[in-house]
Amino acid sequence: MDWIVYQRDDCHLCDEALAVLAEAGWPEFDSVFIDEDEALEARYGLHVPVLQHRRSGRELRWPFDAATARAFLQDVV
Repeated sequence: MDWIVYQRDDCHLCDEALAVLAEAGWPEFDSVFIDEDEALEARYGLHVPVLQHRRSGRELRWPFDAATARAFLQDVV
């Protein structure tokens, strides 16, 4: 898959981001939970959720709405 959503367990903002991505008609993505990974924890900390395009490394950090997510998708692909 081309997309990754970095998130945490029990994260209400992450749940909101997933709902926004569903509203935006987002393509499939991998969910990566940063809680158990020290490197990801150091990189993202409290900045989750983060949507990342795997190949380019470009990221969209929360907060974002469906229109912003769709614009990001169009800009990256």
